[in-house]
Amino acid sequence: MKTITLDKTDRKILRILQKNARASIKEIASQLYMSSPAISARIAKLEESGVITGYHAQIDPAVLGYSIKAFINLEVDPKQKSEFYSFAEGVENVVECSYVTGEYSMLIEALFEGTEQLDHFVNRLQAFGHTKTLIAFSTAIPQRPVPVPLT
Repeated sequence: MKTITLDKTDRKILRILQKNARASIKEIASQLYMSSPAISARIAKLEESGVITGYHAQIDPAVLGYSIKAFINLEVDPKQKSEFYSFAEGVENVVECSYVTGEYSMLIEALFEGTEQLDHFVNRLQAFGHTKTLIAFSTAIPQRPVPVPLT
């Protein structure tokens, strides 16, 4: 994993874009007292270097009918890892999957309209190994931006 050296201006740009990915170049330039071409060049550099990997809209899953947020631990045999990854990538309900340390090797975050869909998904996961499922009652701290210190 490579580390990129960012100056204070780059860090300010990242903070602004994480707060509002739709901020225009002109708005950012105005906030940082710089020219629009300079800001545009910096953003392009941040994108090319892989610091900025995309721009996304945050959507409330409940508004779309996803009332169940589940965290599923899965113990996957290392020989099945690539097969599992292909499977998980094909399931739209999986919003994040991480390879982790501990008793289980995968941590899956998934959204479902109801417990029947969750049950069906967990049953399909059994082909890859033992599972442990947790359902979130509420989210006290929603996903937030990556901390970008200014120093």
